[in-house]
Amino acid sequence: MSLIEQAAKRLEQLRKAGIEVHSPAASGEAPASNSGIPPNPQVQTAPASPQERSSAGTTIPSAAVSRTVELDLNALSATGLISPDAPRSRIADQYRVIKRPLIANAMGKGAAPIKRGNLIMVTSAVSGEGKSYTAINLAMSIAMELDNTVMLVDADLPKPSVLKMLGLPPGPGLLDVLTDESVELSQVLMRTNVDKLSLLPSGSQHARATELLASDAMIRLLDEMANRYPDRIIIFDSPPLLMTTESRVLATHMGQVVVVVKAESTARSDVKEALAAIDACAVKLMLFNQARMSTQDGYGYGYGYGYGYGYGEKGA
Repeated sequence: MSLIEQAAKRLEQLRKAGIEVHSPAASGEAPASNSGIPPNPQVQTAPASPQERSSAGTTIPSAAVSRTVELDLNALSATGLISPDAPRSRIADQYRVIKRPLIANAMGKGAAPIKRGNLIMVTSAVSGEGKSYTAINLAMSIAMELDNTVMLVDADLPKPSVLKMLGLPPGPGLLDVLTDESVELSQVLMRTNVDKLSLLPSGSQHARATELLASDAMIRLLDEMANRYPDRIIIFDSPPLLMTTESRVLATHMGQVVVVVKAESTARSDVKEALAAIDACAVKLMLFNQARMSTQDGYGYGYGYGYGYGYGEKGA
């Protein structure tokens, strides 16, 4: 069989297999050379279906490649969120102070080694304290670091809000990975136009979300997330501690827990009860939202944050 006949037979096999074959003649490209040997055919595998359905009915990208989303950084800055491209501001400087001990703990440079120190949960006692706002700003600030990357996880399963605050539509995420073994983390992860920031949505709603967070599958996923990239810090925006049980379960897997308290608003009894709920956590930190700040004209409320932290019960 001649080379031409072999090539023709191969092309026919590829067509029967459902593979699209680019034909030079059809596209106006140069025909075979006078040597009698045809040029190598340009074979393009038929693209996989761009989407597939998970068992929960959520649309999942079929290729194990992270999606890319575009954040409107100017719009985020207008809402008070930190943007890497924005001019230097008081709130950005305050988060530089806030993140420093968290990064040190995450990278094993704190006072003592912390298991899963790069897993940081941001929560509050009750709703309306500004925890999601804090989680986003903390992630944005860490993304500005030269030596770290950050993943922001919307783990407030009953009431996810991170994507909405960032101007993004909901999508598959954490719960889809836990409920469907065929869904990989890379399929639901969102890469952003902030170079070192990626997002993991909460995913499909599930009646047994608490049990899923306590499952072996969750533990394996967290181990993978914590250990896969040594420079990555993962921020979890979780539900309020006194509103649901999910946050208490999630806290048991975290290396650090940041409890957001709205200054002069949250009842002291609620703060004590919230801290008692995560008493077993090695590192607990408190962050005061809208703390009263000194100004040249006296005192007033700003967008600033007060901050204090410690280990074990000392963090209360």
